[in-house]
Amino acid sequence: MKRISSRAVTALIVTSTAGLALAGCASGGEEPEASAGGVQLVESGKLTVCSDIPYEPFEFIDEDGEYVGFDMDIAAAIAEDLDVELEVIVDSFESIQSGLSFDKCDLAISSISITEERKGNMDFSEPYMDDDLTLIAADGSGVEDLESAAGKVVGVQSGTTGEAYAQENGISPVGFENAGLQLEALKAGTVDAVLGNVSVLGYGIKDEEGFTRVADFETGEQLGIAAEKGDTELMDVVNGTLQRLTDSGELDELKSTWFGDGA
Repeated sequence: MKRISSRAVTALIVTSTAGLALAGCASGGEEPEASAGGVQLVESGKLTVCSDIPYEPFEFIDEDGEYVGFDMDIAAAIAEDLDVELEVIVDSFESIQSGLSFDKCDLAISSISITEERKGNMDFSEPYMDDDLTLIAADGSGVEDLESAAGKVVGVQSGTTGEAYAQENGISPVGFENAGLQLEALKAGTVDAVLGNVSVLGYGIKDEEGFTRVADFETGEQLGIAAEKGDTELMDVVNGTLQRLTDSGELDELKSTWFGDGA
């Protein structure tokens, strides 16, 4: 199956200084030029997307130094529909979910669960994937369910719905900056279990021995693409791309590619 990719996306790590510079360009001086359909972009001719990387299989850097993954393929499709280049900026998930990313990015695409709290900070596209939570434990850890996890060391990704769910259920979790570090801690034995979205954590242990998905939680989470509040022109394009991918069957093909036939 050929992945959607309008062009190669070169890895770009943006420091806080560079981020401030981009923010200054976006908020001061002349309005950026309009792209196709009257959409205003942070940088003319480019769709700038903020994403918390790595978060496999949604977004990560491959051996060639390019951004790949389920979200990255969708981002490339949106850029293609806008007839602009795609540029990806690595940002923390806490910055993304708080809305701070829109100082430097047009969109945030980073496996973002749609919540009422986040709707106060940003506008969301139509949902493009359902994604509940799971608890994965190391064999022999004594973690068999949510109740037995309460007295154990449980790793979560900071600022996520997984962290909130753990706290709401009597667990004092250890927070990690990203899912990669969260999974590394589980595999290294520095945490007894991890709690987070099944798409990422299930993917992270699918070829590993010594770990078990001990419990899944139907939270009704749905993922959306985020834009600055009130940016209806850009969100119309995003929803149009998602509808196109759905109608053509390409979205299901991408899910199968990145998550397996059971996605």
